[in-house]
Amino acid sequence: MERVKIITINHLTPDVLKIVAEKPEAIHYQPGQAVDISINKKGWEQELRAFTFTSLPDDEYIEFTIKTYPAHNGVTQQLLSLNKGDELFIHDVFGDITYKGEGIFIAGGAGVTPFIPILKQLEKENKTGNNKLIFANKTKADIILEDKFCQLLGDNFINILSNEKVANYEYGYISADLIKKHISERTEYFYLCGPEPMMQAVERHLSSLGIAEGFIVKEAF
Repeated sequence: MERVKIITINHLTPDVLKIVAEKPEAIHYQPGQAVDISINKKGWEQELRAFTFTSLPDDEYIEFTIKTYPAHNGVTQQLLSLNKGDELFIHDVFGDITYKGEGIFIAGGAGVTPFIPILKQLEKENKTGNNKLIFANKTKADIILEDKFCQLLGDNFINILSNEKVANYEYGYISADLIKKHISERTEYFYLCGPEPMMQAVERHLSSLGIAEGFIVKEAF
């Protein structure tokens, strides 16, 4: 366990925080991996929650993009009250999502966080290629890093909103037809991360499209 200070903390959306903190010397992680975090605050030191690194392994800091739940008396509500200079405890690194090759990233809400560093790394290496991101949210205001994904992926960034109809955005829920529409001859892998009901639905869709399990990379979120 390492104790680190927060360098900056700010909102990306009304309920999503970006936290940048000092980088522990001994920490090693791959883009897509997560770490258990607790807060150096009386009563919260042992309350561990997992958050994905959205910084790159060779950055001189660590960064997290965290969806908060202000109505719950939990860790993310506590994070909302933190400021520059407050401290976090960094625990063990884990995670199964790693980049294996070109494909379609399918995310629901904060489930996009493992894909942020993977796409940043691909951008850095000029290997973004024909990768696509299908991103499901309730409303346009909920879309995390929309401008960044637009700049990075252009037309390969596909948004679908379940609670709001907006011109040029898909409406409803991710379907087999939506996925099929964006599969090309260069699509090899499917990367999934999101709430469990969404994950189960998308896995059913991929199965119906004949996608073998060996080409599905997922993290339960």
